[in-house]
Amino acid sequence: MIFHKFSLLQCNRSKQYRIALHLAHHLTRSMALEQILSVSGKSGLYKLVGQMKNGIIVESIGDGKRFPVHGSAKVSALEEISIYTETEEVPLKDVFKKIYDKEKGKQGISHKEDSKKVKAYFETILPDYDKERVYASDMAKVIRWYNMLIENNAYDPNEAEDAEAAEESKAEDTESKKEGAKSTAKKAAAKKKADAPKAKAAPKKAASTKISTPRKAGGTQRGS
Repeated sequence: MIFHKFSLLQCNRSKQYRIALHLAHHLTRSMALEQILSVSGKSGLYKLVGQMKNGIIVESIGDGKRFPVHGSAKVSALEEISIYTETEEVPLKDVFKKIYDKEKGKQGISHKEDSKKVKAYFETILPDYDKERVYASDMAKVIRWYNMLIENNAYDPNEAEDAEAAEESKAEDTESKKEGAKSTAKKAAAKKKADAPKAKAAPKKAASTKISTPRKAGGTQRGS
């Protein structure tokens, strides 16, 4: 299994955590997996509820207890975790969806079952998992996380997909409005330029005519 871990000093600057911080105060039931965190050295799962100068504040999805997680800690957003298979890396959210569909929205088997049962169950979910790199302990952790989310009404893939589709639609609508505004501005500028009065050309100066004075006929002859 792949755990994409990174320092909180990095994740606090990421877009997904800014979005998560905004959503954390408004969602009361299922949450996007980008909001759900696994904290190294801590059992359970947590949601992001606030930020500090040098870290974040998380809340247990089980008992609701809050505590600070400082910048030196390692965290993994469930959204960023994938499972090795023989051909590709499958996002954890897709594995959760498979379990959800199999169990019709209910919990799966207990993660405390013996390793043989855990492996047999996991193979029904992801039959082509990488046998060399995915261990029974990884499978048990995936099952434990899934069951924990279901137990606390913190996961519904259908709601998550609807929310994602709504966000994409909103983003497309915003982009369309921006393009429309740009087009309108260009048309207005072109019309203003076309309607502007043209400057009249300055009149040409008449060519000046030289008048020559005729010489007088005759003249004084020398020596007369």
